[in-house]
Amino acid sequence: MIRLDHVTVTYPGVPEPTLRDVDVTIPEGELVLVTGRTGSGKSTLLGLLNGLVPHFTGGHVQGSVTIDGVDTRRHPPRELAHLVGVVGQDPLMGFVTDTVEDELAYGMEQLGTPPDLMRKRVEEALDLLGIADLRRRPLRALSGGQQQRVAIGSVLTAHPRVLVLDEPTSALDPTAAEEVLAAITRLVHDLAVTVVLAEHRMERVVQYADDMLLLCGDGAVHQGSPGVLLADAESVPPVVRLGRYAGWSPLPLSVRDARRAAGPLRAALAQAEAAAPAPVRDCRVRRPALTAAGVSVRHGQLVAVREVDLTLNDGEVTALMGRNGSGKSSLLWALQGSGPRSAGTVDVDGADPRDGSSARRRRLVGLVPQTASDLLYLETVAAECASADRESAVAKGTAGSLLDRIVPGLGRDLHPRDLSEGQRLALVLAVQLTAAPRVLLLDEPTRGLDYGAKLAFGNVVRDLAGEGRAVVLATHDVELVAEVAERVVVLAEGEVVADGAVAHVMGGSPALAPQVSRILAPSPWLTVADVERALAASSAPPHVSQVTQ
Repeated sequence: MIRLDHVTVTYPGVPEPTLRDVDVTIPEGELVLVTGRTGSGKSTLLGLLNGLVPHFTGGHVQGSVTIDGVDTRRHPPRELAHLVGVVGQDPLMGFVTDTVEDELAYGMEQLGTPPDLMRKRVEEALDLLGIADLRRRPLRALSGGQQQRVAIGSVLTAHPRVLVLDEPTSALDPTAAEEVLAAITRLVHDLAVTVVLAEHRMERVVQYADDMLLLCGDGAVHQGSPGVLLADAESVPPVVRLGRYAGWSPLPLSVRDARRAAGPLRAALAQAEAAAPAPVRDCRVRRPALTAAGVSVRHGQLVAVREVDLTLNDGEVTALMGRNGSGKSSLLWALQGSGPRSAGTVDVDGADPRDGSSARRRRLVGLVPQTASDLLYLETVAAECASADRESAVAKGTAGSLLDRIVPGLGRDLHPRDLSEGQRLALVLAVQLTAAPRVLLLDEPTRGLDYGAKLAFGNVVRDLAGEGRAVVLATHDVELVAEVAERVVVLAEGEVVADGAVAHVMGGSPALAPQVSRILAPSPWLTVADVERALAASSAPPHVSQVTQ
């Protein structure tokens, strides 16, 4: 179905090829996972499959790319729409209509699909992705995860032979992500659709993949089974990290397979816990940094946040979780003061962030939105840093020093839009931290980050909390929460339904438990690092076990 025959892609002004001598064959009806570090060329590889590279992006392509025998270099993307459906990282950028139902029908209108068939396919897509209740909603009024599902549905209605997805679950809560992946898997198994899917959160996808393309960052692309490629890969999901540590062979790719091998490991951990009970990462008593009482947010007739009481403490990392549309982003904007607040009060050091100038507001509460680049509007990194210094009335070079601390050596003459997702996030963090806010709110901060970048980001978050700041992460990334947060607040329909220590709220939860917790339940361990520390303290071996396939 897909053939890349010794393909090399070089962009103007870039000294080395982004992809070098790529030779890949993908048969019909397979799900192929594309992975690699941020900036390794995944988007370029995906763009080759529908002709966006080079027809839209430019650049020089050597070799040939064919989809079902059609050469993508000889046909622009519009002539491949019936063959290849593409969903990008930012669904809102791809929408062309105003409502969900119109967006689902738009692609079929362009392909001349008969009206009765269009209606049938729209209904199928609404049911398949669980968005029937959204059919008449404005696209811009949807949450990020809801927009992602609509974008996938708008492509599926055209019934393409190949479906290309760039981080399709990055904005989805765990349950919604499972639903989308189940739908994608049905397309592969039942309709023989070929799916090529790039995703940093491999823990969600790898167990469904038939094959994997691993991008090394030097232009090379390795093709093979996930189990073989991940055995030596730098960035791997927690289930694979745990399997490496425990010496399991072959490496498990799913929680189910890992549990089959984990009996001896659970026994060793039980002995370690009996000798020295595991420390519980619990909420310690600290001085309140922000106090919210009765906060409500309305968007027209929709009540997004309903009478929320919340206290954020100095030096504490709090994870704000909940399904898509539960009110997380609305609450963050209301706490920061820039967003609407229909009722309630917010107090930071005796002041309400909503009152006063924007500069004063930034000194009280800093906010990094879901799309960090929304806060970047100048031509260079240096200009953004200089502007942050001026607006915060701090010494020249303050923002630059903060940036170097987060991402050392980032070129000051680079355009912010040319940065990787992780670099843009680092720049926005530096800009916000220049005002030295006591409270820092981060909305889906790890979207688009690979495991290495998330590890670096987690270290930054711990440092910020160590300086006494209250840090809030609104996220669906349960693995990140398990690594860095002490407290979890869960929202549902705008109300707080859980608030407590990470182990208490996430442990044993069908939706929120991280992979290690699911593998080792009912033990209290959340991460591979927890397991390593426990066994190191007790001098107990991890115990080797064979995985039963």
